[in-house]
Amino acid sequence: MALPPSAAIGRTVLCLFLAFSVTNAGPHHGIIQRRHGKGHHHGYIIPPGTPGEVTPGNPTVVPPGGEIPGVVPPGEVPHEIPGVVPPGEVPHEIPGVVPPGGVPHEIPGGTVVPPGTPAEVPPGTPAEVPPGTPAEIPPGTPQAENDLETNFKGSWAIDNPNVGVAAMQFQLMPNNKAVWFDTTSLGPSARELGPPGNCPLSPEMNFKPDCWAHAIAYDVETGESRTVYMDGEPWCSSGHLWPNGDLVATGGTRGGYKSVRMLSVSDLNANFVEKKNVLADNRWYSSNQVLEDGSAVVVGGRNSFSYEIVPPNKLEFPSKKFNLKFLQETTVPKKPGPGMYIENNLYPFLFLVPDGNVFLFANDRAIIFHPSTGTVVREFPKLPGGARNYPPSGMAALLPLTLTSKDIQAEVVICGGNTQESYQAVDSKHTKTRVFVPALRDCHRLVLTDHSSKWEKEQDMPSGRCMGDLLHLPTGDLLMINGAQKGVAGWENAIDPNFTPVLYTPNKPMGQRFKEMVPTNIARMYHSVSALIPDGKILVAGSNPHAKYLLKAEYPTELRVEKFSPHYLDPALAKHRPEILPEMADKVTTDKVLKYGQEFKVGVKFNSGQVNPQNVKVTMVYPPFTTHGFSMNQRLVVLPVKAVTDESITTVAPPSGKIAPPGYYMLFVNFRGVPSKGYWVHVD
Repeated sequence: MALPPSAAIGRTVLCLFLAFSVTNAGPHHGIIQRRHGKGHHHGYIIPPGTPGEVTPGNPTVVPPGGEIPGVVPPGEVPHEIPGVVPPGEVPHEIPGVVPPGGVPHEIPGGTVVPPGTPAEVPPGTPAEVPPGTPAEIPPGTPQAENDLETNFKGSWAIDNPNVGVAAMQFQLMPNNKAVWFDTTSLGPSARELGPPGNCPLSPEMNFKPDCWAHAIAYDVETGESRTVYMDGEPWCSSGHLWPNGDLVATGGTRGGYKSVRMLSVSDLNANFVEKKNVLADNRWYSSNQVLEDGSAVVVGGRNSFSYEIVPPNKLEFPSKKFNLKFLQETTVPKKPGPGMYIENNLYPFLFLVPDGNVFLFANDRAIIFHPSTGTVVREFPKLPGGARNYPPSGMAALLPLTLTSKDIQAEVVICGGNTQESYQAVDSKHTKTRVFVPALRDCHRLVLTDHSSKWEKEQDMPSGRCMGDLLHLPTGDLLMINGAQKGVAGWENAIDPNFTPVLYTPNKPMGQRFKEMVPTNIARMYHSVSALIPDGKILVAGSNPHAKYLLKAEYPTELRVEKFSPHYLDPALAKHRPEILPEMADKVTTDKVLKYGQEFKVGVKFNSGQVNPQNVKVTMVYPPFTTHGFSMNQRLVVLPVKAVTDESITTVAPPSGKIAPPGYYMLFVNFRGVPSKGYWVHVD
């Protein structure tokens, strides 16, 4: 029986694709290669002004906005070359193929080819895919390397001129409310607790009436906020989200040392519910990391050389302490005098490794330990240069986890901080002659999944920075923001604010990884916060280097809220910004509930017309709990893209909670480096 024309075309296309794939298989030769640094893939070097045809070993000039349908390494698109068509992909026009409904044309010999009839195609020529057919992407193919260029260095705007409560601890919740809170025991804030006349007796103030707000829920879309009541003392506490989206905060000081407090995500008028004396050890200046089952390790704290596990969705539970000798070993000095703390290892950096173990960095050393037993499974060499944790307060992040290959590489970067002696050089408890030591500029990287890896020197930052935040952007880049250029964390212990955000692109060549953005004019130093929000902007709040609220000082208690628009929000790129569509009429619905390892659909509108699948990147970002320059639980996962049409993307959820702990994430679709707005999804 004769095949219908559509089936014949499909069979021909398949044969041509297989022939083309075989033709292009095997090693490539004569291609100029270069290192991209960590992660390292190779690409062409195209010297400016070099003429010539596109052949292996013969570079060419890329015309502005032009495309090079030439030779590229299999499965790779160098991000320096806009518009490269990779092997196995369909160019817009294919000589010799007449699309259905097209105009007949003559081929040599005078033969007329009827519309829709596939012509003979020379070996190696890719065939056309009918409109609307999903473009299959071979496993391991890099995506979205062909980013649009922009000279836009961002912009700043005041989102709220006076929110009334300083932001010491911060968490974005999946209802688009940013919750932040301050100490409750050091006096009034600049905002009364609502409703008017609400003055509960405060256990942190000898049960005297406290009419002031110490926490708020801030709508990141409108800039409106409401006050939130909390009766404990969360000063310098830690936190994370439960898998159901509720905020849980752990520890603090005074009456909050061993407290666990929760704020519901579903009740928009909720206050904190607190249970005291639940934790096994005092947790003041500790850090949290969510584990694969939704529980979290709570690590360290002042004079607490231990960790414990907090289960999900419970405020009361049997507590168990695991001693960690490593925390005692990294404390400076080992036995401080009364009130003479230095430490240099508080708010330790924690990251969940793809094997389910936990990476822990404190002061200048690092280990990986098994959270269920406390067994140290790996120790790393000392990181030279200085101290990286509180109070020198450097920055750290887990670089994006890319799931487009079988081997998932986990790598951390640590930047800034200050010298081992910087705290006692400036803090009034240790000296009468204060010296504000310049913050460090150096960065270092470490591949956690490589058992032979050592610290590798990264490019230096453009300026020194302590107390800054290192945030994931939807594109896979990172942003350094906030902090100071001299001094350390602590009251009045820093000067010279670092006003300038820095874009960090970890896979660019060494020497090209940092780019300074437009500066703000508001100092954001001790007790400041920042976070990525769903519209792609960065919400920035806080900065209070004083024990109480001081509104008239060189560096006052900062109550203004800003938003920073990164480079990809260049107005000139707006036409390229994709849109995630929860529902596309009766066509595609974007999945909100994802299951580990399962395919799911993203309804999307691309505003740039026909889309090259390799220009699409899908990312998921976990919203971190941020305080004192460390964004706890922050991670970005790059998902494998299986197919792309004009209205949908087929992708795959992370394989397990070891890669993406259960809970809520912001999902982004990036087109050539321009992200959509984020869309909340839940994975388990």
